[in-house]
Amino acid sequence: MKAVVCSDLDRTLIYSAAALDLAGPDETLPRLLCVEHYQAKPLSYVTETAARLLERLADAAVLVPTTTRTPEQYRRVRLLEKPPPYAICANGGHILVDGVEDPEWAARVRSRLTGAAELAEVHEHLGRVGGEFVLKLRVASDLFGYAVVDRAALPDGWLADLTGWCAERGWRTSLQGRKVYCIPDGLTKAAAAAEVARRAGADRMLAAGDSLLDVDLLEAADAALRPAHGELAVAGWTAPNTAVTATRGVAAGEEIAGRLLALALDPGAVPAAGTWRAVSGR
Repeated sequence: MKAVVCSDLDRTLIYSAAALDLAGPDETLPRLLCVEHYQAKPLSYVTETAARLLERLADAAVLVPTTTRTPEQYRRVRLLEKPPPYAICANGGHILVDGVEDPEWAARVRSRLTGAAELAEVHEHLGRVGGEFVLKLRVASDLFGYAVVDRAALPDGWLADLTGWCAERGWRTSLQGRKVYCIPDGLTKAAAAAEVARRAGADRMLAAGDSLLDVDLLEAADAALRPAHGELAVAGWTAPNTAVTATRGVAAGEEIAGRLLALALDPGAVPAAGTWRAVSGR
């Protein structure tokens, strides 16, 4: 059986310094490997054990980074020694094949978005309802928009009001760290993952993710994982096919890598109780 493994990146496999969630004596903390630099500064990390597990996972299955990052943002990440053959960017808006964007897939995605409100309308509304708590407004790949916010200063009810306004227009929202995303309903990671699985000739899909934007991907997988932190944890989201890590922060990234590897090597590694057999990073 051939498996394709579609995993979110930020706060699922890789972690910024603010999201590491490390605790304990310094001498007991895990060794970290920087996997992303931005403007010549270190930005994202995995544990060294996670890095070894991911290399093994890429040998055992078709590992597909599946992210809301734009292709340009994704290319900053050096997750493996050899870049994976496929990547999904812009929440499913782009499929990269050997690092090159597939124009046919991008055109198919755009044709599916015609029923929702225009990006310009949503972006203009996001700017209009924002206050001093909105630090930046961005458009990503001409497909969706997001705001970088001061999360502590978000007014009560602001996100709920934005979510309701977007829902009436065929869009949805997601709050991840300091970013509030507005995404059209037709832009999904699951659709792109199904296309990659078809191209790769895979008969099983495994997945991991931490946010509301990952729900469709997790639900589409034969087996999935979410970390014990993040947007889905706050929402209390669960599904019969989705297990939850015992750890948080960068340790959860390591746990996810090991558990996905266990399932890639042995489809029976997930018993009915949803507990996963661990795999060593050695």
